[in-house]
Amino acid sequence: QVQLVESGGGLVQAGGSLRLSCAASGRPFSSNVMGWFRQAPGKEREFVAWSGVAWSGINTYYADSVKGRFAISRDNAKNTVYLQMNSLKPEDTAVYYCAAASQTYGSSVAYTRKNNYDYWGQGTQVTVSS
Repeated sequence: QVQLVESGGGLVQAGGSLRLSCAASGRPFSSNVMGWFRQAPGKEREFVAWSGVAWSGINTYYADSVKGRFAISRDNAKNTVYLQMNSLKPEDTAVYYCAAASQTYGSSVAYTRKNNYDYWGQGTQVTVSS
């Protein structure tokens, strides 16, 4: 029922910027948490960032490797989540995946775990050249 489609990937030089989009259909926002993960060749899929809507407002959480460089945002009216990537490094090269969680967990760290997401997009390639 839930479908996620990423877009915006491409080739960029180190130090450049790129903005990824994730368009959702169905009801992925029912859990109020959407996340971004990435996977480089030969490596495990790793957490990048998540965004959730709580009673106190919009919460965000970032992996240490991207904190200060990446920014996650969302437009609930459009069922779309974005990932603004600045100061890109070659180490950021990976396939980036959008994900949606259908269950509520009691900690921010819980949403850094890929197993706690139920829906995934097909991914979009980001390549950062040196």
